[in-house]
Amino acid sequence: MDYDSIGAEDFGASLRGIGLNLLVRDVGTQVVMLETVFDMKASQPTQDFAIMQYGDQVFQVHSDGTYHSNPLMALLPETPPRGTGIEIRLYDTDPDVACARALKAGVTVLQPPTDKPHGLREAYILCDNGYAWVPSRVK
Repeated sequence: MDYDSIGAEDFGASLRGIGLNLLVRDVGTQVVMLETVFDMKASQPTQDFAIMQYGDQVFQVHSDGTYHSNPLMALLPETPPRGTGIEIRLYDTDPDVACARALKAGVTVLQPPTDKPHGLREAYILCDNGYAWVPSRVK
């Protein structure tokens, strides 16, 4: 599917399974972080929206302003961290590489790469919106 040119209606009709949509204060800043740290690809990025691709997975990033009539807006905290409690696990990303990129880009590394008892090496990287991005690989 060509996410760079697909229209909103066709994109919406194509979605299946579980979807992830992140509300963020600044779409551009979030897109740059995801591209820089995790090699994701943004399609159709604007100040209000972007389609993000991680391998063959797709998710959306929306600015707060696009949710003007959505019931979630009343629940968003005024001060960070808004994403507390969610882990976005990226099982195909080397945590050592991601943390090095994050530190270079000034992104918060909450936990450096660590070998865990469940067989993965993983790290916790916190974006400005409070979402915990967890790059993971089999040790």
